[in-house]
Amino acid sequence: MSSLRIRGIYTTALTERLRGAFDVVQASPPIRRRFDADFPSEEYDATIETTDDRQGVGVVGDPETVASVAETIADGLDAFRWSDPAPRGAVFDAEVTETLGGGAVVDLGDREGYLPFNKIDRRVHAGDRVRVQVHDPVAPWADHRPGLGAALHAFGGVVSLSTGIDRVVADGDDATRTELARTTEMLPTEVPDEWGVKWEYAAEDAEFGAMDDALASAVERTEEIDDALGKEDSDSEENAPERLVAPEATEWVWFGRESRFDLDADRRAVTTTIPGHHRVKAAHESASAAVDFAEDLGNVGTEFPTGAALRQFGPAEGDRVAIRHGKPDGRCFSLGKGEVTACDPDEGRVTVRRKMSGGGLYDALEVPRESGDVAVTKFREGRWWYPTAYRDSDGETKGTYVNVCTPVELFPDSARYVDLHVDVVKFPDGEVRRVDDDELDESVADGEVSAELAEKARNVAGSVEKALR
Repeated sequence: MSSLRIRGIYTTALTERLRGAFDVVQASPPIRRRFDADFPSEEYDATIETTDDRQGVGVVGDPETVASVAETIADGLDAFRWSDPAPRGAVFDAEVTETLGGGAVVDLGDREGYLPFNKIDRRVHAGDRVRVQVHDPVAPWADHRPGLGAALHAFGGVVSLSTGIDRVVADGDDATRTELARTTEMLPTEVPDEWGVKWEYAAEDAEFGAMDDALASAVERTEEIDDALGKEDSDSEENAPERLVAPEATEWVWFGRESRFDLDADRRAVTTTIPGHHRVKAAHESASAAVDFAEDLGNVGTEFPTGAALRQFGPAEGDRVAIRHGKPDGRCFSLGKGEVTACDPDEGRVTVRRKMSGGGLYDALEVPRESGDVAVTKFREGRWWYPTAYRDSDGETKGTYVNVCTPVELFPDSARYVDLHVDVVKFPDGEVRRVDDDELDESVADGEVSAELAEKARNVAGSVEKALR
């Protein structure tokens, strides 16, 4: 079986979900205790890591393993999966489009990347061609770009190889580094010229044979990179942007509210788990300690503690929150920030008021957007839709727009969901119209929205349309 390393707030649930089909390696002490099992310290075929914003996970590694893992963990009704065109380890001939204070924005073709100036040994300017590798892939919904570098890496969980180092390096104290350097000399696998060795933390617990297997795997990836770059045309940089080689794949999975509750059930099969465990932990980093404490006491209840979550972590009346509008293609952007003017934690209800700037028309309502207009949006945790009422500076209605989406989650600084295209609008004269069914159909045809989720969206839109008439 293929091997996986899993890290982050979804680790216990995903270990339970995946361990029957994959070998889990490099497990943390809490995971070893919960499963009462020994997990080997050896190289992984793919690694699963929680994203920085805790909204989902990235799966990186062997392309076949990555695809299989991503398919397995993205089977929730409101889970979304995307394949990254700029996976970790991919090498591009690319073009600099602009320079910022500390680095350059680089066009990779289907994505942009960020190249810090200290990651390349020459000055670059807009229009320059550069050869770069993706070192730090980024989820498509994140608000920053993948991190790039000029040095080449063959990434691994036990050992990595890099053209940016010329010796054996390792994490840990001097004794550990010395021992690993000596061990490297004894391993049967030879390191290619121009590549240096970096032993990762897991190497300290790996056996001799596992270390050599890991090194051999890394060497295979360096050979794939070297072979691809050795076959390049002399004018390949003139064809930028162009992806030259991608020894690994990267896929991203975003979990919606219902999918997080599915993960709770997986975790509950292993250890005490409160309803909404992953929903609360996804809301704020500080929530982890509170959730762990409650579970350790055995105070788990039977329903998600909506009121407690909102009272403890927000948002609260007077706070400012953003409306984080996700799209089925992976993008996520803010519809703006507003003030929370009303909050009922026990009911999971929050009202957000935004002052609008002038210019253009309100989508689907076809009325002018003017300075002084006010948008009042009412969210309810877990609901598949939310309404926004627009009024002018005199309080006269300009219409109501009801967005159909994955179940709303109310986090301390934002309301989050993924838009499901189809919506319902109510005009000032009382006319009700359903819009954008064609966009939902296209999204299903493109494989962005499942047929089951699309049917749910259509049913929700139908109910909202009937209620507004």
